[in-house]
Amino acid sequence: MAKVTGLEGVVAAETDISLVDGEKGHLIYRGYWAKDLALTCTFEQAAYLLWHGSLPDEETLAKFTAQLKTYRAMPEHIKRIMDALPQDMPLMSMMQTAISAMSTGAFAWPPTEAQAMQLTAVLPTIAAYGYRKQNRLPWHEPLDHLDHTSNYLYMLSGKLPEAPHAKALNAYLILGMEHGMNASTFSGRAVSSTQSDMASAVSAAIGAMKGPLHGGAPSEVIAMLDEIGSKSNAEPWIRDVLSRGGRLMGFGHRVYKTKDPRAEALRLVTERLTADDPWFDLAIHVEQTAIRLLEEYKPGRRLYTNVEFFAASIMRAIALPTPLFTPTFTVARVVGWTAHLLEQASVNRIFRPQSVYTGPMPQETNT
Repeated sequence: MAKVTGLEGVVAAETDISLVDGEKGHLIYRGYWAKDLALTCTFEQAAYLLWHGSLPDEETLAKFTAQLKTYRAMPEHIKRIMDALPQDMPLMSMMQTAISAMSTGAFAWPPTEAQAMQLTAVLPTIAAYGYRKQNRLPWHEPLDHLDHTSNYLYMLSGKLPEAPHAKALNAYLILGMEHGMNASTFSGRAVSSTQSDMASAVSAAIGAMKGPLHGGAPSEVIAMLDEIGSKSNAEPWIRDVLSRGGRLMGFGHRVYKTKDPRAEALRLVTERLTADDPWFDLAIHVEQTAIRLLEEYKPGRRLYTNVEFFAASIMRAIALPTPLFTPTFTVARVVGWTAHLLEQASVNRIFRPQSVYTGPMPQETNT
């Protein structure tokens, strides 16, 4: 039996949801370029597209948005559970626990769009509540007149967000919604394939997302740029790291062998948001210097800027605290997860891959 470590290249399902083409640098949601959606659509429009396969007209969008808002408030039992959790429990673990506790009779198999809407709408509330609980800050209930992204920023800070900040985060959330059969999506689909409920499948996906190899590292990009500090220090700093065999954070991707289309879109958003920002100017210089030196030190490896590099710019521009980076990524990705769970149910067959036994065999005995 052929062995494929990490299941790399193995096709686990057919999907209409997205195309990730690492060789060409393509990311497509339901027939649309994801980078175009990030620059022109709202979170609500993109979510509707991933769940339905088409963009909504104005009337449909209004009804969809109103329904999504009805699910924002946390159920009382979820709030009690979160209040009982340890103060120092990691926020992603809090979120996983809370979503798991959503697994009531209303979430019985098969998964539905209403369930997807509820999990998508309540997850930002759970994340914001957990963050403010950890930091002993007063809680702010969701505001119905705000859109999904603006409401998330409001719950986190207690202040109405600036329009450019909301627009920048909106783009990031859209680009983070979906990315093919990644580890967390596979985890969710595998759980759902057993006919377990949608809340349990999303909880499993969160468990995969909180692993440091999957949840992204924009905080490490920020730390790298802060350490570089100036344009004049960029080349000697990068040369020192590469000559020692070190890794540059924000460069290279498991899938993309050319420019990451998500990074390209976030670069445009960030330029518009912080065009005169010295820190962003430094980031652009570091990006250009790093790509040149990566080709010098690692020729032919095709290492380009990935989404984490410019996600760091967005996070810094909107002053999002570091502990919220992966939870915010999760707030985005739940849309893609639930789209996959709905698709899995429509063609369900339980996931049951094989393994190759490498242990000892029992000793032959003479009888």
